[in-house]
Amino acid sequence: MPALENRRVPASAPQALAVEQSPALLRRLLRAKDRMDALSHEAWPVRRLAQVSGVSEAHFARAFRQAFGIPPHRYLLTRRIEQATTLLRDTTLSITEIAFATGWESLGTFGRTFRDITGTSPGALRRDARATEHAVDRVPVCFLKAAQRPDLLTAVSEKLRRATAGTNGPSTKEM
Repeated sequence: MPALENRRVPASAPQALAVEQSPALLRRLLRAKDRMDALSHEAWPVRRLAQVSGVSEAHFARAFRQAFGIPPHRYLLTRRIEQATTLLRDTTLSITEIAFATGWESLGTFGRTFRDITGTSPGALRRDARATEHAVDRVPVCFLKAAQRPDLLTAVSEKLRRATAGTNGPSTKEM
């Protein structure tokens, strides 16, 4: 029987099957995650994140997903959408300026991804936020941010996978 470390575990498998990671590796992963948080407007390919963590690209991608429950790219998308949501609510910057300030290279990609993740367009979110601005003044900011945080499990790739009805679904076959 192959060792648990060498066995490929499907994404839908319970986290209890995951191999426990060393504290040193977790610190390295957190270092990369902190860099993404601080500079989410920059490009963060897996190669760059792996260099920050001091591990190989493949090991970084697997370990990050195991530690945080989502792949690094999806985490970065979520951070960018969170920042864009805050800027849409709290500033008068144009939607184009917000898209480029949060790291998107295309306004169309920003709008489509924003709509896929949040369920509303950037313009509609801004209108709704301004219409209800007076009602949320008494709610603590930490509660507002938690309630408005995008759902990490319904990022663009998940929605696309559901839309294709499993035509190219994830492989659960062991290699």
